[in-house]
Amino acid sequence: MAPPRVCGGLRVFAATLKRVTRRIRVLRGENPGGAARDTALSRLLLAAVSRGDAPECLRVWRPRDALAFSVLDRTRAGFASAVSAAREAGFEPFLRLTGGHAAVYTDATVAFAWTLPAPEPHRGIQERFDVLAELVAASLRDLGVDARVGPVAGEYCPGAHSVNARGRVKLMGVGQRVVRGAAHVGGVVVVGGAARVRAVLGSVYADLALPFDPAVVGAAEEEVAGADWSAVANALLERFAARYEIVDADLDPALVAEAQHCEFRHRVVCG
Repeated sequence: MAPPRVCGGLRVFAATLKRVTRRIRVLRGENPGGAARDTALSRLLLAAVSRGDAPECLRVWRPRDALAFSVLDRTRAGFASAVSAAREAGFEPFLRLTGGHAAVYTDATVAFAWTLPAPEPHRGIQERFDVLAELVAASLRDLGVDARVGPVAGEYCPGAHSVNARGRVKLMGVGQRVVRGAAHVGGVVVVGGAARVRAVLGSVYADLALPFDPAVVGAAEEEVAGADWSAVANALLERFAARYEIVDADLDPALVAEAQHCEFRHRVVCG
């Protein structure tokens, strides 16, 4: 008797089971430094995973006030003025690891960096974006936010995988960097302090001559009472735990020390 055929639905279910068995290290330790050092650490983790020297990991942390500029931003005529505007508002300017345009980090945002092996990194770009955006949106919905995947008109650092609330205000932006054998998917969820984000991005985007509507900057706490930093961070980790096997781990002190020596690559010296 011929073996029974495996239908498409069962193949999808089997693939889902395979994904659930993946183990992800969750790095909770804070990096004692600013945004440039944070970014250097992400670069080093990406290189380590690419070489096979480190396993898949997810870092979730509370960043310091910083303004993330991209390589594209650096080519614009108003870049130096935008950097000065960020500094005057109390935000450390730095060069981000991924593309896109300027975005804000504050101590009222949840920053994340997911670094994973990727034998064919370019072929999986869309899927990684899809998975991460939906995990963030689902975690916010768990808290009662009407969170949806997709851009809103006039948003900062526009992208198809932004997460918004009610289709009206942006809550999360995400970017991706791929190297041979690995990928980094990182971004930030605005939990509170939306007024500060609106103000500094208004100045920065004006200097960069990029379209931006401050009214579409949102925050989780403006959508649902009690959606504070810990609640959002924990909800995101719970969503990862529902899909994958996650284990707590500490940042390697040697890697943190190396990041201190490499952070110059992400500093902005003009402005």
